[in-house]
Amino acid sequence: MCGRFAQYRSRDDYFEAAGIRPDEILYDPEPIGRFNVAPGTRVLLLNARNEGLFLDPVFWGYGPEWWQKQPLINARGETAASSRMFKPLWNHGRAIVPADGWFEWKREGNKKQPYFIYRADKQPLFFAAIGKAPCNEDHGHEGFVIVTADSNQGMVDIHDRRPLALCPDAVREWLSNETRSERAEEIIHHGVLPETAFAWHPVSRAVGNIRNHGENLIARIENPEI
Repeated sequence: MCGRFAQYRSRDDYFEAAGIRPDEILYDPEPIGRFNVAPGTRVLLLNARNEGLFLDPVFWGYGPEWWQKQPLINARGETAASSRMFKPLWNHGRAIVPADGWFEWKREGNKKQPYFIYRADKQPLFFAAIGKAPCNEDHGHEGFVIVTADSNQGMVDIHDRRPLALCPDAVREWLSNETRSERAEEIIHHGVLPETAFAWHPVSRAVGNIRNHGENLIARIENPEI
């Protein structure tokens, strides 16, 4: 996953798709309107704590105090449950990033062409994530990462990894504190959307600049470079 996605619908759209009732969570009903979400910014993260559901703005990136490098933004689904960095989050910090699609850059020589990838039926996506919500304000880089997997069976021509998009009916179980670590591993293998659920199209290179925003960034262009 290259590290850029869109989160622009209203919260109602996401919650309805995941089977969450309006009375289960407090939220602002206005559309989120973010078409170019970048690492290092605060992103609305769905999480469960204190026997309730919450949608918190959380820093996209994770680097605990002992980590001396740039915060990580993704975690490999194949190893996250057992790694030193991510095991505590896997056990007690599972979350969901509601989204509408993500961007990848296809490369050919010196040329790079961005593509927007989304559900073919235009329904919302639910990226599996792990992190700390709400953020640790004393150490602002302890936010969240998106869980990724291999992009096989037809998506590898754009990028070799992709965010793990959970099926809507797996969202609650992923979030639940009662879901054991081993079951969470099963969910990311059997409760995710297959590659055949996605479509993609080329978009303007303007998405490469994090200062650019707006719906035009996800619009199909007719003459991609590659």
